[in-house]
Amino acid sequence: MPPGLIKAVTPGSLGARLGIRSGDCLASINGVAVRDVIDVQVLAAEERLTLTVLRQNDSRTLAADRQYGESFGLEFATPTFDPVRRCINRCEFCFLDQMPGGLRSSLYVRDDDYRLSFLFGNYVTLTGLDEDDWTRISEQLLSPLYVSVHATDPGLRRRMLGDRADADVLAQLKRLAGIGVEIHTQIVLVPGVNDGAHVDRSVADLVELYPAVRSVSIVPVGVTKYHRGSCRVHTAAEMRRVCDQVTRRQSEFRSRLSARFVYLSDEWYLATGEPIPPIAAYDGLDLAENGVGAVRRFLDEIDHRLRPALAGSVRHTLVTGTLFAPLLREAIAGWSGVTIVPVVNRFFGETVTVAGLLTGEDVVFGLRGRELGEAVVLPPEMFGGPDGQSLDEMGPGDVERSIGCRVIVGGLPRGLRAAA
Repeated sequence: MPPGLIKAVTPGSLGARLGIRSGDCLASINGVAVRDVIDVQVLAAEERLTLTVLRQNDSRTLAADRQYGESFGLEFATPTFDPVRRCINRCEFCFLDQMPGGLRSSLYVRDDDYRLSFLFGNYVTLTGLDEDDWTRISEQLLSPLYVSVHATDPGLRRRMLGDRADADVLAQLKRLAGIGVEIHTQIVLVPGVNDGAHVDRSVADLVELYPAVRSVSIVPVGVTKYHRGSCRVHTAAEMRRVCDQVTRRQSEFRSRLSARFVYLSDEWYLATGEPIPPIAAYDGLDLAENGVGAVRRFLDEIDHRLRPALAGSVRHTLVTGTLFAPLLREAIAGWSGVTIVPVVNRFFGETVTVAGLLTGEDVVFGLRGRELGEAVVLPPEMFGGPDGQSLDEMGPGDVERSIGCRVIVGGLPRGLRAAA
């Protein structure tokens, strides 16, 4: 794919006014080569613009004054125009390394790109940064960034990342703080590795960088049946201990900082049956894409998020993962004509319980022989592929044809997914 490939041009935008077309490539703005959509956002903010656009083998120079409020209007095929930075670590708990073969190639890309962290909230380890990267983060103030810490003890973090030499994440976080970057961190908790006293130390180290380090998300490790290492999922007793441990720290930080600072992902509450905290317990932060607070938002908005998906049918079947099913049943108790079907994940194994990692084939298998009513509601995060496909490349229409019942996508909470 050529760099800067333009996928679409918004009608009425500056791009359309200049005659730019889908299939053109943007090479530079005001004489500066563009490396990604971040450069485009920064450089296109100028009032007077000169663009170099490539069309087939022809280079064109287009100039215009950008009118007040006028959209730039270019949608790019990829957010980066050079290759995505690949992860150089070898974490034993990496979920992508626990994927079976034969899936679409994009599922095996282990990105660790700070640009995607800034643009989309992807968590990165910071282990591959060079001085040019640091200069760019400073000059363009790429904030916020999302960082996978896992452990602040350099020796432990080095082992967790596969013996990476540059594992001193505290030094890197201090440098980001000095630049003025807001940082959100996560700790993927592996039982017997970085839990217990280790997580206490990590959280204590990170809070010393507050408010530059704005949050710590505690996420349980995900283990599939393809895992060949020593990692395992938490026992029920271990999950309760983690809940108690983090809750104590939240109380301490709330008194000290007027913020809880450290947050449990929703899986901890769902697995232990602990009450989902009120929305105020998330201190106004939006960490739902990392599975923090997504369920609370759903419960608070259930009537206008789920009921519209059910409109127009008398009987419905709601499909979800086994983790969320008990709470969903409780939340819609008393709704007439609704059946909840928790689908077991045969593809990755029963230890993977979130809806976002269900395959189309597992859904079809789980619905086999059931009375489905007039429509089946599927979780939208099932279909996160580039063409709206599931992990096994089934679209909603494929599922619909396989089960012989109308399929609706939507209504269920986003954010419960595997940690990386």
